[in-house]
Formats: sequence, C-alpha cells, structure tokens
Amino acid sequence: MVLQGCYVALVTPFLQDGTIDEDGLRKNIEFLIERNITGIVPCGTTGESATLSWSEHNRVVDIALAQAGGRIQVIAGAGSNNTHESIEAAKHACKSGAQAILCITPYYNKPTQEGLFQHYKAIAQQVDIPVVVYNVPGRTGVTINPETVERLCEFNNIAAIKEASGNLLQVSEIHRRCGDRLTILSGDDALTLPILACGGRGVVSVVGNICPGKVVALIKSFENNDMKKALMLHEELLPVSNAMFIETNPVPVKTAMNYLGLSARTVTSAACSHGQR
Repeated sequence: MVLQGCYVALVTPFLQDGTIDEDGLRKNIEFLIERNITGIVPCGTTGESATLSWSEHNRVVDIALAQAGGRIQVIAGAGSNNTHESIEAAKHACKSGAQAILCITPYYNKPTQEGLFQHYKAIAQQVDIPVVVYNVPGRTGVTINPETVERLCEFNNIAAIKEASGNLLQVSEIHRRCGDRLTILSGDDALTLPILACGGRGVVSVVGNICPGKVVALIKSFENNDMKKALMLHEELLPVSNAMFIETNPVPVKTAMNYLGLSARTVTSAACSHGQR
C-alpha cells in the first residue's frame, strides 16, 4: 500500500442530542471523495478520538469504511494512552477492512523513548496492516525522537509517521535516518509544503475538510515539480491553516463546516470553549 497524497482528518459530526450524525458523516465523506482526495482518517484528533466512547469510535470507523467502499483509502484512528486499548482498536479497524491505522503517542503518560518503542512494537505485532505513528507533542506532552522512529523501521508494517511536531529539523532527521523505509506525512497544514521539501509524501489535513481541492492541488503541483503553483497554493491556504487553530481543534474547522453547509455541529469535549454537545 502506498501512503501518499491528501488524507483528510475527518471531523465527527453530532446531532443536537449528542449522538453521531451518521448521515452527515456519510455526506461529508462523499463531499471529499468527489474532490479527489487520497483517503480519510476517521477518529484522529480532529475526530475527537480522546472524547468518543469506544463504541462511538468503532461505529465511526465502520461508517467511514462502508461509505468509502474501497474508492479511497481509510486510515483508521486506533490511538490511546493505554496500549491494550490501542491494540483492541487496531484489531477492530483491521477486521473491519481499514487499509491502515493511525496511532498517537501515548498522551499524559509521557513514556520514555523505550516505552514509546515498546508501545508501537506491541501494536505492530498484533495487526498485519500498515501502522502510522502520530507524533504531536503539543497534544501528548512527549516527542518520539528520530532515533526511536528509526528503530521502529525494523517492523515492516510500521509504514509511516504523521509529523505534527512543528519541527522541520525533526522531519529532516527522520528522513535522513529512515529514507524510503518510512513515509512522512505532514500533520500540520501550514507546514505541508516545507515538509514535502524535506522528504514528506503527503498530509493528514484539517483544512482538507473545507478546502480539499486546494490541498490536493498543492501536493500534485509539488509532485509535478511546479514549485511556483505549489507556493501560490501554500500561501493561499496559509491564513486558513492558521485560522484552524485560533481555538482548540476541531472547534474552528467545525464552525467553518457549519457555515459551508457541511455536517459538523458541535464538539464533545468540555475542555473546548464551545464544548458542550
């Protein structure tokens, strides 16, 4: 499986009573498929994975897979700070037909580098689909170092890393150490073009929920060596990318989606200022 291109970090839409808006989720996925994205990522950070129940989590993954119907790739979120729970989510995604899984570094626990290695080793040994490591220290309180990422390359199904550290030196060092053994995907829309220049192959995009066509075009322009167009699109998207984090994600992107007539409504987490379901 080739992991390359524009993957959209799906929001999880809710109805007024707090249940998942299943029809809205399906419509959002169709909206994205029609705009030629490579794949979707249900139940990542933007999908509010940390505040979904596991039954909600698995339901969202199943809906995403059914709606995608093999037309696009589905990288199912399977992350937790509990290794056992992450393995169970990974097994569910694998059984349901996901093409890959996304596993965040354990949040709050702040494991050592050896602990991070053992966490991903345990997951990788329990599934036979590609595993995407997710490094987002601003959310988790821990960074997975390039040396540890390189160690993880010994597992054939640890296929990629979603890099949201905001540190281009980190991205460059991962690519220097791992080369083609590991795919680097941008986890920060504002840094997608710089990360592509440092060896990245695509993005897991928040902005893609509302501007999928432009994100797809940016990546294709880079791949076609049209740097002038890639830079133009990068600069067009930059204010939108920055706006997506004026409040805790996914509040801004859900607000934008509501204005555009897409399905989003509110968020699950009371930690967000608009957070009551």
